[in-house]
Amino acid sequence: MGAADETRDGVSLTNLDQPLFDSAGATKRDLVDYLDAVHGRILPELRDRPLSVLRVRPGQEPFMQKNLPKYTPDWVRRTEVWAEASHRRISYALCDDRRTLLWFANQRAVEYHAPLARAGQAEHPTHLVLDLDPPEGDSFGAAVRVALLVRQALTDAGLAGAVKTSGAKGLHVIVPVASSTTAEEAAAATRALAARAERLDPALATTAFIVADRGGRVFVDSTRAYGATVVAAYSPRIRPGTPVSYPVGWADLESATPADFTVRTVPALLGERDPWAEALPDPQPLPAELVEEGRGIPVARVQAMHEGKRRAKARREAG
Repeated sequence: MGAADETRDGVSLTNLDQPLFDSAGATKRDLVDYLDAVHGRILPELRDRPLSVLRVRPGQEPFMQKNLPKYTPDWVRRTEVWAEASHRRISYALCDDRRTLLWFANQRAVEYHAPLARAGQAEHPTHLVLDLDPPEGDSFGAAVRVALLVRQALTDAGLAGAVKTSGAKGLHVIVPVASSTTAEEAAAATRALAARAERLDPALATTAFIVADRGGRVFVDSTRAYGATVVAAYSPRIRPGTPVSYPVGWADLESATPADFTVRTVPALLGERDPWAEALPDPQPLPAELVEEGRGIPVARVQAMHEGKRRAKARREAG
């Protein structure tokens, strides 16, 4: 083993002193140390969920890995999922323990994306997600204001959620739902909540899927439903400085600075706490009227596709 190599929990760790990626401001060791330090907090987010990771290799563009490579150790738990798009079975990892997480860290897996439902229970998501995507530029403050609109929409519906930075430029509002909730009900409720948040301040929030239609407003993305994934709380991101998707209390949101939460700073900020586990409300049943309202709202991505075709046709006819 080289000077920069070591073994933890039976996992051989290699090339630990290499830079993680350009602009990371961190080495591979920083990634391994960080994930090891937070394993007790991130594993509950990943456990029993088919895992997609974003990996970086020296000199290559980051790539998303869903299907486990042939060299994966046999002790990594896995689950088979049929992929409709590629018409094949994909073998996803179940990252249930520290050893598996360390193995992924050694593979330079930086980002950890988990679906809304556990393996074998795709029809019953555990939570819904409203992804708040601000326009380009220094617009985190706008995302914060829209998160507060979403919180108001939740309160008005008798629901509660928790909020975290995306680790990029936006925010995720997560709403745990009762185990009887179906994927269709969750998707409909997500659309209704996004529409209600937009109605509270249409100058600030928009549900327009087409970027050109957003007019500098924060996009309240209601399309994280069914098989969609969301980056896990405490997951690092492949961004300058290697920031982390980090829980922020509603009361602290307006003073939060996402760049403060990185693989280097978060372990000390956390201490012994797990602010995400503390912030998440108990699973809640969705109000029937919210679900019914959402059923009347078209799926944003599908609507955008039809609108794009309509506009292209209009342009052709206009010559």
